[in-house]
Amino acid sequence: MSAGIFRVATYNIHKGVQGLGPARRLEIHNLGHAVEQLDADIVCLQEVRKLHRREERYFTRWPELPQAEFLAPEGYEAVYQTNATTRHGEHGNALLSRWPVVSRGHEDVSDHRFEQRGLLHVKVFAHRRPVHVIVLHLGLIAGSRLRQIEQVTAYIAREVPRREAVIVAGDLNDWGAKLRPAMNAAGLQDFKGERQWTYPSRLPLTQLDYVYGRGLKPVGVHIPRGRIWGQMSDHLPLIAEFKV
Repeated sequence: MSAGIFRVATYNIHKGVQGLGPARRLEIHNLGHAVEQLDADIVCLQEVRKLHRREERYFTRWPELPQAEFLAPEGYEAVYQTNATTRHGEHGNALLSRWPVVSRGHEDVSDHRFEQRGLLHVKVFAHRRPVHVIVLHLGLIAGSRLRQIEQVTAYIAREVPRREAVIVAGDLNDWGAKLRPAMNAAGLQDFKGERQWTYPSRLPLTQLDYVYGRGLKPVGVHIPRGRIWGQMSDHLPLIAEFKV
């Protein structure tokens, strides 16, 4: 990788399982190879299982490790935070880092009782400077997403020094980039103007996954294509590169 380039990927892995009912299949092993192929400094993951007792009984090859640790390539540190607790287990956001992790934080951004959401905040030290990464999976209701972004930008203003770089990445469920003005007002920029359709993975029709940055120079954005990428999750990963 080129010197001074900071490569960030975001990927909703759909809890490592695809399909419904008896036809559902375990994709977590394929996702492990896929994450390694992304060759990103930072991988931001959503819908990550810490555990699920029913699926563990159903699938004979269910990993013994929590999914974040299982997916981390050799030499990467895994940071996980539960957002939702269910009858059979729990899931949330995760970050895999090639660079040293300095600190981690979390804030509940749930907007109503039917959706449990949270932000994961990880500070890494990359290219001789601190970089803060916020991993998000926002709600399904447009009004909720706007309120959640207000909470996220307030969190950044409170917790991230103005002179330090910050990345906000994840599945924002943002049809039509309606959250972009609020992000831009907070000094966060993405790669607007380029088609970055990530959903649904088999026949992408829109962008739900975003990487925004502040204090870093955007270089380019890439979305892996091909049949195999359409089988592992209902989202495609998005990879963004910044100059540090």
